[in-house]
Amino acid sequence: MEKKSPEPPEEASQSRDSSRDNQTWITAQNILREKLITEDCFAWKLQAGSKEEEALRYVGGVDISFSKDDPSRACGTLVVLDFHTLQVLYQDFSLVTLQVPYVPGFLAFREAPVLLQLLEKMKRSNNPFYPQLLMVDGNGILHPRGFGLACHIGVEANLPTIGIGKNLHHVDGLTHSRVRELLGAEENCSEDFINLVGCSGHIWGVAMRSTQGSIKPIFISIGHKISLQTAIMIVQMTCKYRVPEPIRQADIRSRDYIRKLEANAKVK
Repeated sequence: MEKKSPEPPEEASQSRDSSRDNQTWITAQNILREKLITEDCFAWKLQAGSKEEEALRYVGGVDISFSKDDPSRACGTLVVLDFHTLQVLYQDFSLVTLQVPYVPGFLAFREAPVLLQLLEKMKRSNNPFYPQLLMVDGNGILHPRGFGLACHIGVEANLPTIGIGKNLHHVDGLTHSRVRELLGAEENCSEDFINLVGCSGHIWGVAMRSTQGSIKPIFISIGHKISLQTAIMIVQMTCKYRVPEPIRQADIRSRDYIRKLEANAKVK
């Protein structure tokens, strides 16, 4: 029987380091998940019935874009929109070099610190447009351990958050082919969204056709301090195109910012 060659010392060391990091991250996720709130827990209302009631007005969106020349160079972006007009009221950027590699299931440990720093900077300056709700370009509880980027940011910032995924996490038996099959089923053709029900019977979120005729759904899940029903309503009210406007604007502006910086650097 042929013997398996031992790993080179460097690769073996990297493998041990990676395994140690993963276990540390799992422990951190488990600790933060104990603080997770998956129901409506906020003072504002979607539509205030009186002057005394606080209405939802400031909706934030966060995203990160990466350099084409250097994948470790990234631009974190925070935008805040008026909930009723969907006009951008505030934007800020953070250009960083990321030291943490991308590991599936642990995106928060790579991206959350950058985005949380932008929120903290806005909060420290007592900016009047500080978001009452945040949409995150990433998943919430629709995640292998039920605690994705949107949950992580929500708990750390103590903000209601909604996870907006463009790709489906294959958890609890959920697959792209199964979701496409359900969306295409005759009984669902007139529906804007379908529940993502896993083999366990748990509802992980919804797949939503955000625009008429769209064949690519977005995947909405609870982030923190908000129910799935309320999250769906807010996403529907903020979609002009496939992706809700706070996320779309964060994405557009983030890409534009890093592209201009790189173009100027090349000119110099």
